[in-house]
Amino acid sequence: MRIRTDGDYAYRRTAIERAADFYDCNKTKAVVSACDDVPHFVRAARQVLARDDLTLEQRREIAETLSTRAVSFEIETEIVTATEE
Repeated sequence: MRIRTDGDYAYRRTAIERAADFYDCNKTKAVVSACDDVPHFVRAARQVLARDDLTLEQRREIAETLSTRAVSFEIETEIVTATEE
């Protein structure tokens, strides 16, 4: 598999090199490691955001902190009022 890093895709080279530095490995292993880790991190973030001991404001702050260019977390609330006739 080849990943284009020319022209408009130059940011990819930087991202891959950052991953290689983070994981302290070559670029191929860094890409594979990041791809393996992302679903686990997203699942963990969703679990944290679903905790009932956090306030709405805390959830929103955590969601903003954990959001990235590729993954965005948003907190929505729904208030439903029903009346009997």
